[in-house]
Amino acid sequence: MPSLSHPSDPLAPRGRSTRKRGAVLTAAVLLGTATAAAGPATGATAAPTPPAPARAAAPTAPDCSAAYRITQKLDGGTTWRMCWRYDTDAGLTLDRITYQPPGATAPIKVLTSARLAQIHVPYDDGGAEYDDLTGAGFGYGLQNLKPAECPGGTLTTVKVADVGDIKGLCTTTRARGHAYRMASDGGSKVWQAQAKDLLVYTVNKVGWYEYITEWRFTADGTIGANVGATGSLSPVDYNATDGRGWPLGKGARGYATSHAHNVFWKLDFGLDGSKDRVEQFDSTVTAPTGGGGPTVKTKRTVVTKELAGDAKNMRWWRVVSGTGKNADGHARSYEIVPGHTDTHAGRGFTKHDVYFTQARACEKFASNNIGNCAAGAGDSVDRWVNGETLTQPSVWVNIGFHHIARDEDQQPMPVHWQGFQLAPRDVTAMNPLTPADLASQNGQPDLGS
Repeated sequence: MPSLSHPSDPLAPRGRSTRKRGAVLTAAVLLGTATAAAGPATGATAAPTPPAPARAAAPTAPDCSAAYRITQKLDGGTTWRMCWRYDTDAGLTLDRITYQPPGATAPIKVLTSARLAQIHVPYDDGGAEYDDLTGAGFGYGLQNLKPAECPGGTLTTVKVADVGDIKGLCTTTRARGHAYRMASDGGSKVWQAQAKDLLVYTVNKVGWYEYITEWRFTADGTIGANVGATGSLSPVDYNATDGRGWPLGKGARGYATSHAHNVFWKLDFGLDGSKDRVEQFDSTVTAPTGGGGPTVKTKRTVVTKELAGDAKNMRWWRVVSGTGKNADGHARSYEIVPGHTDTHAGRGFTKHDVYFTQARACEKFASNNIGNCAAGAGDSVDRWVNGETLTQPSVWVNIGFHHIARDEDQQPMPVHWQGFQLAPRDVTAMNPLTPADLASQNGQPDLGS
């Protein structure tokens, strides 16, 4: 299959037989490459830059002006702070994300930047293949949200190049259920708390699909990254009579072509403002011998070189702060917790589940990259894993979904979600929501509690 077309024309054909998405793209996409607009929106050819601060920021505030700052104190006392910006390729980007647990005197720097890095959509019949961020006008398709779509929250206006002002950014809180529950071993005492999370999200329309880009921040320090696909199945793809689709409607008149959604995120950490390191953990289970139980041995490997990693049973990765420690003297870190994924092996960049690369300003998108890297550098993340020493790692997470349509996908299509979590590991010495009467039980619980 030929290489993908240059993204400066959002409607340029890609692959050997591309199904047109242009019929439902916003009129702005027809304008082609955009120029930078005022405010946080940038065009396809301009590197996005954070808005300049209007005044000197307070010590605990992100370094951006109030219009682009998100601050939320959650039940239990946890405070999240971050800056936002928007561009016509990546859509929403969150910068300088900090987490301040209850009782902490200062926020903890977690991520310097977090955003989508591609939504790659290949069809099962090989006749169409899309890079929705850099080749199909993702950022131009930001949708105006109604107040009912942001319950209890704030809708913020986003300036989108060549489109205009879109009331498209929602920040709100949402109940999640139990944050924890523990019943006393003696007596009737129950410790429990109900949690609310901070949600930050946008909706972008690409063709007939609508993508909800959601970031979730919890009171215990966890970050969730999710993309929900909804909208409609492509009405021009009911032609999979070759066995690569599913019959929809009365009898077997229409066969919606199966396809994949390979969603990539790019994360740059900077825990505690330091240089980070990456560690991989693998656990091996050995069958029981001599009447005992099975044994498990866990091995830690420091990832010193760039890596294309594959998720396996009892394997996980964490990003570790170079300087920060919790009150117990343990290095702060965040664990990457992938959700369910269908790994699509059709392209080099979709064959692996996580990539750790040495940070490069030009390496912006996991495929069909438009970052103006040097000639020969390649335009996908797999090409950037070439043995460099990791001193400032960028993290790329790939979560795939093989979409075999069903009758219930019409009409409209229920949201199907794919994503992952970043779970704090030793960021605090105890559960940051620990009740005061249990605060003394660090290290070993008291009998009877």
